[in-house]
Amino acid sequence: MKSVRVSLDHDDDALSPIHEGICTSPEIDREIILGGQAVDGVETITSFVYGERPAYESVLDGLERIREYDITPAEGGFFLYLRRELGPDGLSLLNALAQDTVVVVPPIEVRSDRTIRLTIVGHPTDLTAILEAQSDGIAADVLWVSDSVTAADPPVSDRQHAALEAAWAVGYYDVPRRNGIEAIADELECAVSTASELVRRGEANVIGRMLESDP
Repeated sequence: MKSVRVSLDHDDDALSPIHEGICTSPEIDREIILGGQAVDGVETITSFVYGERPAYESVLDGLERIREYDITPAEGGFFLYLRRELGPDGLSLLNALAQDTVVVVPPIEVRSDRTIRLTIVGHPTDLTAILEAQSDGIAADVLWVSDSVTAADPPVSDRQHAALEAAWAVGYYDVPRRNGIEAIADELECAVSTASELVRRGEANVIGRMLESDP
């Protein structure tokens, strides 16, 4: 089995209404679909949206096939529970690439640059066939391939995450910068050299994940 991380680049005409809303609204950055299912023509998902609730709700309220949704505010965005009727083709994003021997592994990242990033796992020949058989207006770009069954890992370790949080809290990323690496070390109660390494590695991992390349 192999795991493949894929970016699906959509032409404007190939965007779904919700994805189009994410792309056109300056108040919505991206949506991370955490899981769900499609049964009898109805798709149910749970996701986290990085953006403003009113902007996203205005997209949903303009769609006829939305059955129900519930929003829970959180830092940086909100959690979404959504049930919607599928279109005439009955195609759900959760199983659009699925085959007898291929599965889509959440999370699925719906981005404002007209791309969707997801991981699929299966037999190499079937994975290749699926990537070569995309619909008109959709181009598949392989970001990475693994020889094992895997999914996208968290971009940073717990210690790196704590270091980046401390850096943000003390104003290390402010312009102009309010505090230096010494303040981060004080927050973490560690040596300056340790704090510096944690921040640098965390930054490299986050940027590497954003670019989908090894840091």
